[in-house]
Amino acid sequence: MATAMIPNDKRSTRVVIVEQHVRFENAHDLDGVLGTFGNTARYDDEAWGEHYSGADGVREFYTQLMTALPDLEIEVLRRHVTDEVVVLEVMIRGTHLGAWRGLPSTGRRVEIPLCGVYTFDEQDRLAGERIYYDRRAVLRQLGVFHEPQSLLGRITTFATHPLTIAKALGRKIARR
Repeated sequence: MATAMIPNDKRSTRVVIVEQHVRFENAHDLDGVLGTFGNTARYDDEAWGEHYSGADGVREFYTQLMTALPDLEIEVLRRHVTDEVVVLEVMIRGTHLGAWRGLPSTGRRVEIPLCGVYTFDEQDRLAGERIYYDRRAVLRQLGVFHEPQSLLGRITTFATHPLTIAKALGRKIARR
């Protein structure tokens, strides 16, 4: 499917709205962030498979995020602009001081590389933001995930999955 080229001024307008959006995120200005979205606001957190639709849904996502990381800081590392989307590669930093996804505050710092894909409506407002990141890295930095090969990981696996461990041991013994 061929698409018409978007004029540079339209691309520039889209880059400006994304830059404004990130500035509002860094300022923790929830109303400003929401103001960058058009009527078709959508937020997709692909790492968790969660999707938020409409202004209320997007507000819910950002309220959770800004509560969990009240010192949230987003550093833009790279920007890629196409006719259809703007893609940002960023580093997210903050201290986990509020509940997030059922996890109480840990007080730990996180530093997470993240890729955000921004789509636009007919008025060049944000139609949606879709984010991709390593969920395991976040949980590891928060102290709730341990690599299975580590001592703590082995203990955690043994304690939380005794039937799985028993079956694995049985298979190992049966092969001998």
